[in-house]
Amino acid sequence: MDSDTAGVLAPPPLIFVAGLVVGFALEALLPGVDMPALVEWGLGGLLVVAGLGLLLSFNTSFSRKGTAVEPWKPTTAIVTTGPYRVTRNPAYLGMAVTYIGIAVMSSAPWVLVPLPVVLAVIDRGVIAREERYLERKFGEEYVGYKRTVRRWI
Repeated sequence: MDSDTAGVLAPPPLIFVAGLVVGFALEALLPGVDMPALVEWGLGGLLVVAGLGLLLSFNTSFSRKGTAVEPWKPTTAIVTTGPYRVTRNPAYLGMAVTYIGIAVMSSAPWVLVPLPVVLAVIDRGVIAREERYLERKFGEEYVGYKRTVRRWI
C-alpha cells in the first residue's frame, strides 16, 4: 500500500453497488410491495436527483481544489467549500441518498436491507481510514475542520 493514500478497503462506489446487487437479489427472492407511482417516481426521483447533485458538487469541489477524487490516490488539499461546509462526506452521503432513491423508484424495499451494512463498511473501511490519513498528512488543519463540520449531516 502506498503510504500517501488512505488505504481504503475498496472503491466506495463498488461497495454501494454490491449492496444494491444483494438487495435486488433479496427482492427477487422475497415478496415485495407496490408503492404508488407518486412515491416511486416523485420521492424516488427526488432522492436520486439530490444524491447525484451531491456527487456532482463533491466532484466539482475536488476539481476546483486540484486534488484527486479517488481515495486510493494521494490527497493534495483539504476541501472545505461547497458541500464540505455542511458535511465531511458529501460523496458518501450522495451515494447513500441515490441508493435509497433507486430502492424507492424500483418499489423494492428489500434493497434497503443491506444498506446499514454498506454504511458500516463505508464508515469503518473507508471514512475512518481516510480520516486517519488526513490527520497524519494535514495535522491540525484537518483536526480543526473535523471539529467544525459533522461527518454525515
